[in-house]
Amino acid sequence: MTLAQPTSSVILVVEDDYLLRCDTVQRLEEQGFAALAASNADEAIAILEQRRDVTVIFTDIDMPGSMDGLKLAHAVRGRWPPIKIIATSGDADLRANDLPDGGRFVAKPYSFQQLTSVIREITLA
Repeated sequence: MTLAQPTSSVILVVEDDYLLRCDTVQRLEEQGFAALAASNADEAIAILEQRRDVTVIFTDIDMPGSMDGLKLAHAVRGRWPPIKIIATSGDADLRANDLPDGGRFVAKPYSFQQLTSVIREITLA
C-alpha cells in the first residue's frame, strides 16, 4: 500500500467500538492524516479543549455516555465552528437538519477510500 501525500488535517475519530476505532485511526494514518482517538463524546470534548489543531471530527452517532454523536456534532459546531464534521452510523435514519450545516454523513459499512475522499473534499472546501 502506498502512502498518500501527508495533509495538515488532524482527524479526531470518536468511536465506542475499540477495534473499529483503532482500525480507523491506523488506516487514516496510512493515508497521510494525523489521527487522534476518543471512545466517547466526553473524551472528544476533553481532547478538543487541549488541542487546537483538530480540523475534522469523525464521529459515530450511536454511542453511550453523556451525549451521542449528533449532540457531539452540534456541541463541536457551537464551540469550535471551523472544525469539519463527519458522522457515521449503521442504522441511523437522519433527516436533513440532524447534522449541523456543512456536516456530512457516511453510512456504515464505509470504505476507507470513501471516508478519505469525504475528508479531502471537506478540508479543501
